[in-house]
Amino acid sequence: MATIQQTAQYIRENIQAAYPEPEAGAIAQLVLEHVLQKSRVQLRLDQKEEVEPAKEEKIKEVVARLKQQEPVQYVLGVAHFYGLDLQVDERVLIPRPETEELVDLVVREHRGLKGLQVLDICTGSGCIPLALAANLQADKVYGLELSEGALKVARTNARQLRLPVAWLQQDVFDPILGIAPHSLDIITSNPPYVMEQEKALMRPNVLDYEPHLALFVPDEDPLKYYKRIAEAGAELLKNGGRLYFEINEQYGEEVRQQLLQAGFSHAEVVQDLFNKNRIVKGIS
Repeated sequence: MATIQQTAQYIRENIQAAYPEPEAGAIAQLVLEHVLQKSRVQLRLDQKEEVEPAKEEKIKEVVARLKQQEPVQYVLGVAHFYGLDLQVDERVLIPRPETEELVDLVVREHRGLKGLQVLDICTGSGCIPLALAANLQADKVYGLELSEGALKVARTNARQLRLPVAWLQQDVFDPILGIAPHSLDIITSNPPYVMEQEKALMRPNVLDYEPHLALFVPDEDPLKYYKRIAEAGAELLKNGGRLYFEINEQYGEEVRQQLLQAGFSHAEVVQDLFNKNRIVKGIS
């Protein structure tokens, strides 16, 4: 039997063609934490401990899938997001650190406020509304999504986390039903924003596995979701309510203008930790 230390080395060596270092090391850590059910500290302390055969077999299965460039979150069935462990599979996008930044901005700007009414549009796995439900004093949190498969994942996450989110299966390009005009304090959205022409720049582990419906917009109309959600925001937000978009960094100013054209009193572009245009915030 191999030790934990030897197993970590085995994972790294076998996935390096698909995931170069330091990514291979980070993925090996995630796999060991998940399969062995040990914390990072425990793994370090128990490096000489032997891995039992059943778990060794499981790790070999995981490595075989990782070598095909399947994302580690899909292989393990879990993604960590803003303190939550979320179920994910090929029906939903894997939550990104940039989206955690959006959630963090919303939480910081509404800390201490009570009775909030919140809507997330294009909700996918439910990562944004679930994180907001866990971290804000909200009366009602909604998650709107067209894909039935994605909503099944979101509902499972809500059930496992015991967080109260009301799920709406609707197309955002239709009138939004079930929410009264001018009743919301917050709208968030991480809509599809990658242009078709950008496919060539994407890594296979994204392009081959993640749902294209949640990723791509037509080259000739890259802002179609922002325009429609800005219009919906003008109808649904209270006076002074806020809308937060995650954006394609190329289109910060254009999205800001969409909000102003929809009637928002203020709109600004917010940069992420890497100084890229990543969020546009509007005040109704």
